[in-house]
Amino acid sequence: MMGSEAHEKRPPILTSSKQDISPHITSVGEMKHYLCGCCAAFTNIAVTFPIQKVLFRQQLYGIKTRDAVLQLRRDGFQNLYRGILPPLMQKTTTLALMFGLYEDLSCLLHKHVSAPEFTTRGVAAILAGTTEAIFTPLERVQTLLQDHKHHDKFTNTYQAFRAQKCHGIREYYRGLVPILFRNGFSNVLFFGLRGPIKEHLPTATTHSAHLVNDFICGGVLGAMLEFLFFPVNVVKTRIQSQIGGEFPSFSKVFKTIWLERDRKLTNLFRGAHLNYHRSLISWGIINATYEFLLKII
Repeated sequence: MMGSEAHEKRPPILTSSKQDISPHITSVGEMKHYLCGCCAAFTNIAVTFPIQKVLFRQQLYGIKTRDAVLQLRRDGFQNLYRGILPPLMQKTTTLALMFGLYEDLSCLLHKHVSAPEFTTRGVAAILAGTTEAIFTPLERVQTLLQDHKHHDKFTNTYQAFRAQKCHGIREYYRGLVPILFRNGFSNVLFFGLRGPIKEHLPTATTHSAHLVNDFICGGVLGAMLEFLFFPVNVVKTRIQSQIGGEFPSFSKVFKTIWLERDRKLTNLFRGAHLNYHRSLISWGIINATYEFLLKII
């Protein structure tokens, strides 16, 4: 009887143990894509921010790389990381949403929508990109802080936010249209091509080889997409460098820039070569860090 009673008591204990542990495992599993995306963004911003500042000056003023570097040197080392807080906040949040929402929405649509997986994943990528645009005010403030014309108006993120308050909520979302366009379509291409590109790389047999493949895959794809959408970012930067006044359309600003740069495509892409190399490093770091963390969490 004692043996029988002991045998009868074991199942409830084992079941209770599983019930206590499983919610915690599920919680970590559900959040890991968001956490990995956030950490990948932090690593990337810390490494590539100075390069981004050089690129920003080229996009805004259409100057050469050497002139942009000289501008930063004149600004001094104390201003080199000026404006890093908004992109740090923006990128860690948006990349967390980009990877996390893409995975969650892909699963959700696949379960409830009778459509090809390619379609559901494409829609999930666009929706994730659209959600990222909620944080446009952070990208807007980053633009203002990096433009040396505004250095005497405000010195930190709080002051830059406050300077826009009197113009209403719409001012914080200046440049929203190009951001929506860029985020949606770049997400579709990134998530759609990431797998096929990695499949064409040499088969990885070690952890370091996997890391290298992820870096190459993310870097090459990210650089191509940044180059493709470079003119969109040029227009977005010009729109967001203004405080107050009218809200010119995307086409109107593009036409203005096109005329200013002598109607030459090469002038419109000024800074694109630096952007390509920055993106190669940036997206390589993001993809490799994301995949690495995904395996160990």
